[in-house]
Formats: sequence, C-alpha cells, structure tokens
Amino acid sequence: MANKLLVLGLGGTTLAILCCFTPLLPVVLTALGLTGLLGTLYNDVVLLPILAGFLLLTGYALWRQKKQK
Repeated sequence: MANKLLVLGLGGTTLAILCCFTPLLPVVLTALGLTGLLGTLYNDVVLLPILAGFLLLTGYALWRQKKQK
C-alpha cells in the first residue's frame, strides 16, 4: 500500500506543479470546453493547497516506507 500512496502522491504533486507553474490547466480546460471553470480553478487559493496536500501525502508515504524497513 505504501507504494500506491507514493505513486499517487508523486503523480498528484507533479500534476499540481504543472498546473501551478505552466499554462497547462487553461489549455486543457479550453480543449475540453470548460473555460467557464478557469476563473475558479486557475487560482492560487485552490491550486496551492492541493499541491501542499499531495506533498504531505508523498512525505507520509516515504516516512511509512522508511519505517517498515
């Protein structure tokens, strides 16, 4: 289970970093026809807590994996 948590944490962190620091989110939402959500989702108030949560999940998975060894 620790490996699944680590993969989820790293994947979510990578996606959140790409959405925070590159224009990936507006391009994807425009391609999906959901440009109305840009004002809500493309905001640091939403993306930074998501990034922090995935970083915490990654840290927890690494700590748990180290504890088991």
